[in-house]
Amino acid sequence: MPIFQAVEATAEGASIRVRLRLDKPRALAWQVLDPLTGALLADGRASETRGADAAVQVVLPPEDGPYRVQLSPEEDRDRVVLIDASMASGRLEVEPARSVSLAGLRRARLARAIPKAFAYPVRSVWTNRKLITSMVRRDILARSRGSFGGALWTFLNPLLLMATYFFVFGVVLQQKFGADSSRTGYVLYFLAGMLPWLPFSEAVGRSPYVIIEHRNFVKKLVFPLETLPVNLVLSGLVTEVFALAIFFAGLLAIRGTAPVRVVWLPVLLVPQMLLAAGLCWFLAALGVFVRDLGQIIGFVLTVWFFVTPICYAESQAVPAWAARILEFNPILVLVRGYRAILLENRAPAAEPLLWLWLAAALIAVLGHAWFHRLRRSFADVI
Repeated sequence: MPIFQAVEATAEGASIRVRLRLDKPRALAWQVLDPLTGALLADGRASETRGADAAVQVVLPPEDGPYRVQLSPEEDRDRVVLIDASMASGRLEVEPARSVSLAGLRRARLARAIPKAFAYPVRSVWTNRKLITSMVRRDILARSRGSFGGALWTFLNPLLLMATYFFVFGVVLQQKFGADSSRTGYVLYFLAGMLPWLPFSEAVGRSPYVIIEHRNFVKKLVFPLETLPVNLVLSGLVTEVFALAIFFAGLLAIRGTAPVRVVWLPVLLVPQMLLAAGLCWFLAALGVFVRDLGQIIGFVLTVWFFVTPICYAESQAVPAWAARILEFNPILVLVRGYRAILLENRAPAAEPLLWLWLAAALIAVLGHAWFHRLRRSFADVI
């Protein structure tokens, strides 16, 4: 026998009168919720009914807006009565009451949330595209403002970094890649592996500080904070563009030709950016509450770089058990893909690339959801 055999809700001024027929005498509790955020606005308890019929008076807040009344027996909170209402200019409109289970509500909420979780990050980036473009330009110029090199450092930084790693691993340690024992062969394979790592590590490494650096936007302005981690990803992409220019210049000088398979590059860039954006959203939100996160991520990125076969061949000094673990490294899929299209004149492997797309999309959605959930508390902490 159902708990609620009949329910009727009517408006009485600024309150809702709920008449119920129950299966037996019960004590009832009610809550008034904000249907948009789920925040609790008011609650109360009705004394235990003496018979099957009961009446509960629920007083709503005086402000205009939508409200949701949730009424349930105190000893059984899984079955509830939901009443949606809206207050406008002092007039209350009440929709018909319905009896539902909390498990069914959670399933329905999840079904509505999944499409929104995929659509909202894209819509947010597209809506704020002009703002993002402006802030990325300002970020790039700010890094070189006041220096003698100016914007030239955007080109020099990746060049000097790659030259340093080449000197250590190619000249000092005499590393080789596969059958190509020449030094130029090592340079090309090493630089191709660095191309996806440079923008990824730059964006992820800066992400724990990005909200703190823009704390004025949190406290004083209505600002789309979710665009700040996206700015880091796009700034890193600009760094990769300059690194690609260096690489193609070297490739033309050494081999005298450009790779035809470079048309596959966007297929690698999209999951690369999704992966970086998801991690940046996650770390940017967490960095507000854990101020040591920046130092931790710096160490993690250093370890991540050296366990990824970028500056050494995969077959070299990598045990079999470690090679199996490396298969789950998304950066390794990118490194292999870049080397395949730029140096080996072939398309990247399809199956790892498919898994990378799926994993990167999931990480982006979860990272954005995490950021969206924690952003309400930023102002309290900062």
